Amino acid sequence: MKATSSHPLDTYVRAVLGRKAESIVILGVRDLTSLADAFIICSGKSNRQVMAIAEHVKTTLKSQNMQPLRIEGLKEGHWVLMDYGDVIIHIFYEPVRSFYDLEGLWADAPRLKTPALDEWLRQRAEHERSDGAEPHGG
Repeated sequence: MKATSSHPLDTYVRAVLGRKAESIVILGVRDLTSLADAFIICSGKSNRQVMAIAEHVKTTLKSQNMQPLRIEGLKEGHWVLMDYGDVIIHIFYEPVRSFYDLEGLWADAPRLKTPALDEWLRQRAEHERSDGAEPHGG
């Protein structure tokens, strides 16, 4: 698995963040299945955003000589599965994600972090704190 940072999953996380994916979760499934080492699960607000995230991931990773083994669901934009061998990226339209509940199905899988994911979570928390402070008077 080729990566541009010290963490092997960071390249994939940065790719999904490139089109403002939401609710990003990384599940370590290496000890639970032979399918992959990790699942990256994220959401888009619309099927168009889901397709845009997937296209951006495909283009970004291709520029780093990383080709998917297969991609499914790209035309519909409800659930795009991008199989990169060791890593499978699931990009959901949010209502579809809630329905299938992969996080619940893989509840035994540890949640993993990368530097890019940690930074995204930190920025999101800061943004929510600043948004929440103003309407409620601090």
